[in-house]
Amino acid sequence: MEPDFLVTHSGGFHADELLSSVILTRLFPAARLVRSRAPEWITPGADRVIYDVGGAYDPVAGIFDHHQRGAPLRDDGQPFSSFGLIWRQFGRDYLNALDVPASDTEALHARFDLDFVLPVDLMDNGALSPSAAGALAKVTLPVLLETLKPVFDDRAPDADDRAFHDALAIARSFVEATIRQGAAKLRAESIVLQAIVAAGEGQVLELPMGMPFRPAIVKAGADHLLFVVHPRDTDWCLTGIRRSSDGFELRADLPATWAGLTGDALAAACGVAGATFCHNGRFIAAAKTREAALEMARIAVAQAATAIPA
Repeated sequence: MEPDFLVTHSGGFHADELLSSVILTRLFPAARLVRSRAPEWITPGADRVIYDVGGAYDPVAGIFDHHQRGAPLRDDGQPFSSFGLIWRQFGRDYLNALDVPASDTEALHARFDLDFVLPVDLMDNGALSPSAAGALAKVTLPVLLETLKPVFDDRAPDADDRAFHDALAIARSFVEATIRQGAAKLRAESIVLQAIVAAGEGQVLELPMGMPFRPAIVKAGADHLLFVVHPRDTDWCLTGIRRSSDGFELRADLPATWAGLTGDALAAACGVAGATFCHNGRFIAAAKTREAALEMARIAVAQAATAIPA
């Protein structure tokens, strides 16, 4: 049975119940969202889902709070916020509502939980400080969402509720965009894995379009690959492959003699008609045609081989 009411607490809001509301309002669009701490609202009933308030966790009864003693923990002992509890209970249904293929549901559910939900849970419980992000602390998503609260001297009786609903639309955009991107990465993974098989022992991976490629390369253990070639809107792109997900060092740089050159100057430097651009950082280059891009890749591989110790 679908609930008639989605109940969370009134007053100031945090990222966890806001993001929980994104999930629940998508699944139960006809339900009325109620922000209240009144006992008659935060008492479990068959007609409601209660979250981030109520002092209990009981999925069968439809209540998902995490502030009480004995609140549930993840298998590794890390705390849940209401967002984590709602995601654990309703996340798969939410992915289905967004038309994520059933074959990708479990992988995307786990990935979103780890990359998006868990940091919100930890920050809400004080187990992770925004300061961990360093100079980016003030632009983390939970902090940005909380900046949407009304200012202290806005005394309008509906100020908190208006701000909550305004923030809900913004939060929804981030959640759904993240899910779309995550689903796209899984689609890309399948395409890249097929291209790796087609490449065999070659060191250049050719893809049918631009897409995320590094995760699949790592998953396949394709350590021999050095460069990726793919078409763009009107030309072809040649790019390096990063050694790690959190750094910029490449498995192989493009030739130093190409750095920062464009047009005829680059074509002369590399000896490839149709070469059009090489970034000064030597991680990406472009060419007018597939043949030119592949020839540039061949030259880059050959030069990289001379620079790598045997």
